[in-house]
Amino acid sequence: MTALPACFLTRTIAHRGLHDASCGRPENSLAAFRAAIAAGYGIELDVQMSLDGAAMVFHDYHLGRLTDQTGPIAQRRAADLAGITLSGGQDSIADLTQVLDLIAGQVPLLIEIKDQDGNMGPAVGPLEAAVAEALSPYRGEVAVMSFNPNSVVAFGNIRADIPLGLVTDRFEPDDWPSLSAERRKYLAQISDFGTSGVGFISHNQTQLTDPPVSALKAQGVPVLCWTVRSPDEERRARRIADNITFEGYLP
Repeated sequence: MTALPACFLTRTIAHRGLHDASCGRPENSLAAFRAAIAAGYGIELDVQMSLDGAAMVFHDYHLGRLTDQTGPIAQRRAADLAGITLSGGQDSIADLTQVLDLIAGQVPLLIEIKDQDGNMGPAVGPLEAAVAEALSPYRGEVAVMSFNPNSVVAFGNIRADIPLGLVTDRFEPDDWPSLSAERRKYLAQISDFGTSGVGFISHNQTQLTDPPVSALKAQGVPVLCWTVRSPDEERRARRIADNITFEGYLP
């Protein structure tokens, strides 16, 4: 296990960059990342896989919420995705290499690999390999995390030198309707923490008093959280969390 660098605990992290579509900075856009760098915030971003196996910086599985296109991102080639403009700005969907070239180690970078299995299971690997390849020349402070424990294991098998974490939650049915009840219950206990090679968690900020989080906190495990959207939420979260991921206001 590679320890999480101290900068991830001291540098507040901008969720999907310092985004504000009303100012031309959509989430996970180059403009949002430039703004975060200029303000000195760390950056959290998401990666999904294109049809031809590229790591694309995009949160959703489908294009509809964030662009004027429809359909799954996984059914489009990287070159096609690069031609799609993000709603609320002028940037198109970027691949991870393009974003890494922009950030260039200026601020800490937290990469979330989105689940590609569908039930947080073992049908993963290609996206993790694509992320590892994109990171091969990168020299900045970076950590990788996922809701799917299998994903961080797959990534860690390639890059054991990069800090790994689990994104965690209660996994309640209304929020995770695609997951089986058995899988939701298992993941909510953070059962894979000791076996997946991870060294930190990023937990739902509304659930930081949950027993599995308290148990890890008592062991000295770094606890990050998502997603804080106001000063009041930040004050409550920081009573437990070592750092926050934020959006919609400036800490």
